[in-house]
Amino acid sequence: MPPAASTPAYRRLNVEERRSQLLDAALTLFAHRAPEEVSLDDVAEAAGVSRPLVYRYFPGGKQQLYEAALRSAAEELQQCFDEPREGPLLPRLARALDRYLGFVDQHDAGFSALLQGGSVVETSRTTAIVDGVRRAAAVHILSHLGVAEPGPRLRMTVRMWITAVEAASLIWLDEDKQPPVDELRDWLVEQFAAVLSVTARRDPQTAELVRSLAADGRD
Repeated sequence: MPPAASTPAYRRLNVEERRSQLLDAALTLFAHRAPEEVSLDDVAEAAGVSRPLVYRYFPGGKQQLYEAALRSAAEELQQCFDEPREGPLLPRLARALDRYLGFVDQHDAGFSALLQGGSVVETSRTTAIVDGVRRAAAVHILSHLGVAEPGPRLRMTVRMWITAVEAASLIWLDEDKQPPVDELRDWLVEQFAAVLSVTARRDPQTAELVRSLAADGRD
């Protein structure tokens, strides 16, 4: 008699593994559909579990699950700008934008609902989570600029550019991801250099930074 076919042993997930599984399922759904269009039944089905199990981990229901998924996505976005501080600045910025735009591309039409608000489940907490991504990105970029104590004009310039990157990403999705992503990345890098040059006309600190970047690019 031939030996019986072996079947993979069932392994129970621990609490963190199960929670991560549910968040991954929720992120996938929220990434492609507006949060108000996703039910807990949808999340349970996507994760291959029962609805009561979803409630066991997220007793606050969809709002709690949405906020947890948003935090998970926010952490991923914050890491996009965590680039090693080696080499010229603008290529570093380009590599960070590659990761950021890769996230936008992966989450496609759900990027707006996932990270830009406008949803019926938006709260002050979700707004704070998204704003935290913007602030973390600004901190990373200012650190890359190598300015120990950036003044208000330089800080404002960096945060304005981050807002422009968000807006460009949303418009890019509306325009069926045109222009090509590498062209969009280069365009945004050029815009960063341009807004620094404009601020430099009014701010000696930024002017010194622009001179340093120009010298860096000639090396």
